[in-house]
Amino acid sequence: MEFLIKRDIFLEGIQRTLGIVERKTTIQILNNVLIKAENGTVRIVATDREIGLIADYDATVVNPGEITIGARKLFEMIREIEGNEIQFKKLENDWVNITCEKIVYRIPGIAADDFPEVADESDIDFFKVERGVLKEMLRKTFFAISTDEMRANLNGVYLELEEKRIGMVSTDGHRIAIVNFELETEVSEDQKIGGIIIPRKGGNEIRRLVEDGREEAEIGVRNGKFVLKMDNILLRVSLIEENYPDYKRVIPKDTGIEICVDKNQIMHSLRRMDVMSSERYSGVKIEVDENKMVLNSTNPDVGEANDEIDISYVGRKLEVGYNVKYLIDAIDVIDESTISFEMRDNEGAGVMKSAGTDRYMCIIMPIKLRRD
Repeated sequence: MEFLIKRDIFLEGIQRTLGIVERKTTIQILNNVLIKAENGTVRIVATDREIGLIADYDATVVNPGEITIGARKLFEMIREIEGNEIQFKKLENDWVNITCEKIVYRIPGIAADDFPEVADESDIDFFKVERGVLKEMLRKTFFAISTDEMRANLNGVYLELEEKRIGMVSTDGHRIAIVNFELETEVSEDQKIGGIIIPRKGGNEIRRLVEDGREEAEIGVRNGKFVLKMDNILLRVSLIEENYPDYKRVIPKDTGIEICVDKNQIMHSLRRMDVMSSERYSGVKIEVDENKMVLNSTNPDVGEANDEIDISYVGRKLEVGYNVKYLIDAIDVIDESTISFEMRDNEGAGVMKSAGTDRYMCIIMPIKLRRD
């Protein structure tokens, strides 16, 4: 086995695998990437058995073959090489020479026979969606994924693809983030996704791949796997086989008190309140009255903070407590300059969204206020 490949291309290919390969595992080969050379292409494959990545790159293949190499050390070696082209050559006993100009690395590999198979799901009826849509949905839901391992069904994002809508939801039981996009192309019956849960780690890998936001990606589901296909890359993610809560029941049916406020202004104010937070207490009391919003955070262990924001509001006085960090997370992913903050009393949920649109909303349950 021997091939020549551009250093930058090889570096990018190995770097993409680093979030997948296992850091701590008793199965040594899962620390490795499979490198396969044939027909003018080098294929790089990584898997942790739950996530699989296949990527093909142009190369000059002198002799075909395959080998597995430790991903992290290989990445570090290529990163430090300063030349333009790398020669990769498999030697006897599964050792490998990596050469670039006067630089020569000689490292041990493991035969590819025991590497887990990652199927090339090329026959799925994929649906095309803009990478920017996937990027936006993940960015606006990822913060609300639960970290409680006892609630496996909440340890990922919930994805729906139906007719002319694609949506994503996440919740940790205290807040719920919902994003919906209308599609120009109608989804066929074979392409519909009735509701799947993509685990956090798999979602992270999808985010990395769609980061540039350009052009289209293709998505589909097969045998309990979510599959993302784009350019020369195919990603397979095992789904969480659990029932997701009926999130639509949580969306308030009544109309609360809507306050429109400048995003930067309320973010700065909330961060000033967050200075008072600790592990024991991270609440903020928000009081709205005629043309003003008053924020207060009192923590016996730290101290007290007060702030006031001018708003356009005429109505009854309302006082509600929230987790300040949840409010900051919800507002931080909003791109528009004006925030719609819908408040309710009697332990009703608060709703954060962009003023004038329901594409994204974050529903936040209130907390009991500390009474003096």
